[in-house]
Amino acid sequence: MSAPTPLALFNGSYLSERPTGIGVVARELVAALDPALVPLLDPLDGERPGSVAIPDDLSPEQGRAGHMRRLIWTQRQLPKLMRASGAPLLLSPLPEAPLLVGVRSIVLAHDLLPLRYPQLTPLLAYHLAYVPLVLHRALRVLCNSEATAREVHGRLGVPLRRLVPIRLGFNPGQLRPLGLERQPFFLVLGRHDPHKNLERVLRAFAALADREHRLTLVGPHDRRYTPKLQRLALELGIAGRCDWLPWVSDQERLQLLNRCRALVLVSLWEGFGLPALEAMACGAPVIAARAGALAEVVGEAALLVEPRSVPAIAAAMGALIREPALAARLAEAGFARAAHFRWSDTARQVEGLLRELS
Repeated sequence: MSAPTPLALFNGSYLSERPTGIGVVARELVAALDPALVPLLDPLDGERPGSVAIPDDLSPEQGRAGHMRRLIWTQRQLPKLMRASGAPLLLSPLPEAPLLVGVRSIVLAHDLLPLRYPQLTPLLAYHLAYVPLVLHRALRVLCNSEATAREVHGRLGVPLRRLVPIRLGFNPGQLRPLGLERQPFFLVLGRHDPHKNLERVLRAFAALADREHRLTLVGPHDRRYTPKLQRLALELGIAGRCDWLPWVSDQERLQLLNRCRALVLVSLWEGFGLPALEAMACGAPVIAARAGALAEVVGEAALLVEPRSVPAIAAAMGALIREPALAARLAEAGFARAAHFRWSDTARQVEGLLRELS
């Protein structure tokens, strides 16, 4: 029996050995898709059936040079791979696609944070010009939340008929309750960019009457922001109770989510908020901001706070220290809420869309 014609090629150029954010979404989404229908362009030399090897120096792990190599590869080499495969569509887990050669693309939009909070960096033109152009030219834009869909339409004018909200998911094999005793530390997962609101998290933590708890911050260090945050921790007298980890393995992440008092995710904006879902899947209480898509993700299964209010963040942290019954209720509600987010459901929705457009 001959192999089925692929519906699309999956753009795996962003994948890396140490994925965060978009890389995690890309890894989990492609794992849930049928490899016969959606072959992977694979930089990691994995064992996924039907995958096509591509260079391994295109990911964010390679820094700015990797980013530029990926953009050039996308425009020059990716169209050739599309033609060779016979696939009618490109499925990209981020808004990157060839622009000038008629490749029909479906791309995933995670957020428009670089436009909402612009930073003067060499990548500003990428966010201001290239990404909007990709979104406008795509056949469909998958949006990881209703909030992201509204922003892509409102800020960039992409027609609503081409926006398809999807739910992200989590891997229950990697993220699950372990039945461990909760320990006296709060957990933060994410980058140190200003919109992550970590200055207010530090101030809220410093305001707690409790002095036994620690604050564990897991996320890549950024020379623009991390030193300032660490100096603030020193000024607030909490530096000795803050642990800064640039990256953790999947197993270490599982342990942290199962041992923390709670996850604190009080960003000024999130297009989805994957750490909140991961925490709920592990039975960890969540403190989340009333901003962006976070309320969509957590529903009523988290403590929602105004992200610009340090007293509100501190009050939520204090409540989870003092009230074990509240923490237990949130853990149970969060685990039930997480059950509604499955990569298998996301994959079937995406495959249905690919069939419709092929």
